[in-house]
Amino acid sequence: MISKSKNLVALFTALFLLLLGIQVYFMYQTYQVKKREIYRTVYDRLDDYTDKFEDKGGIRKITNDSVQKIFIQYHNREITKKDFTDYFERNRKNSENEFSNFVDNQFKKEGYRIAARVAYLQIIFTPDSSNLIDKPIILFETRNKLVKAGVSNTGRWETSSVSESGISRKFDRNNTFLVKSETGFEILNIKSVVFRELTLLILSCIILLLSVLMLYIFTVKNLVQQQKQVEVLHTVVDNISHEFKTPIATLKIASKALKKNLNPETLPLIDRQIARLESLMLQLHQDQTTGTIAEIQPEDWNLFIEDLSFTYPETRFILKNEIEQNLSFDKTLMETIIKNLCENSVKYGASDVKVDISNPQQHLEIIVSDNGQGIEKHELKNIFEKFYRIQSNNIHNNKGLGLGLYFVQNIIKKYHGKIDVISQLKEGTTFKIRIPYEN
Repeated sequence: MISKSKNLVALFTALFLLLLGIQVYFMYQTYQVKKREIYRTVYDRLDDYTDKFEDKGGIRKITNDSVQKIFIQYHNREITKKDFTDYFERNRKNSENEFSNFVDNQFKKEGYRIAARVAYLQIIFTPDSSNLIDKPIILFETRNKLVKAGVSNTGRWETSSVSESGISRKFDRNNTFLVKSETGFEILNIKSVVFRELTLLILSCIILLLSVLMLYIFTVKNLVQQQKQVEVLHTVVDNISHEFKTPIATLKIASKALKKNLNPETLPLIDRQIARLESLMLQLHQDQTTGTIAEIQPEDWNLFIEDLSFTYPETRFILKNEIEQNLSFDKTLMETIIKNLCENSVKYGASDVKVDISNPQQHLEIIVSDNGQGIEKHELKNIFEKFYRIQSNNIHNNKGLGLGLYFVQNIIKKYHGKIDVISQLKEGTTFKIRIPYEN
């Protein structure tokens, strides 16, 4: 049951991570689509204006303009490189405020922070294919400086001079320049803009994931509660069924003894076993109990061994009882410890079982040793597991459910005690128990 639950948890974790990955991928793709859509809107609204702005500044006039003249003068070495670049730098500074104000006003409502730039990448003198510039020249630029263009557009256009004679106008192809320009835009706050527009979608995805997670947690919590209830039920049933064996067997022997002759010790034995059966029955109806626990008295330890001797007459039980006071332990649980350990010794071939009980330094100490067949070392770590039974050649040679030592360990854990086991094959096994207590 536990392993299945762990597998379900692992499966859900994998599926949840897969769902999370799909959601993240979906959100990333949506982010990219929205980002391209915003850039396309900005580009469409600014592209026409930049074209008009260039014309307004006298940049693309085909005939006899100052730009054409400056191209020719620079190519003919009539002006220096510094004069050439200064011309465009002055043009950029003069138009910066107008260009920036227009761009800002266009997207003030949307809250976009736009950086735009128009630059010449190449100015090629057509007759000899020589390039006038070795790096881009910026024509227009906003106050917000472009870092990395989100959208850029390049174009080519040609300039030429016009010669006039009388009424005729002729284009002079000898002074033609091929210009390659680039217009770039960047939305500096694009991330916040996109996330703002996708807020509802992001919240919906988060709520969906949290809902799935909460539903799973609620389901697992109920599953764990039901599992605990089932385990408690199984433990009670196992405990009761195991504990019923000894008193029933003892009563059967006592019944046979009564048929032969009346023994004065038989009736108290029967009373003790009936009391034990009653205590086991009360465990099934804990809501009807008074909550009081019967303390164990010094003579109770002797009675436990007497019952075992009566039940297993072929085994010799030797008791050394040094207890001289009542102890605040549940009598039924202490009887379970003694009888489970001793019955185990009988099952596995012990003819002599020695039980030493003492209370040194505020500890109850119980030592049960036998001369049985012993336990192999690799078995020792498993003997306290539920339903575990020692095998011989993969065969269980002894009857039982494998619950006796499991119950012993649970009782000791309940009292915060400790149990150690030492065993040698064909020599026997010793169990040593120490349980703390207060006067």
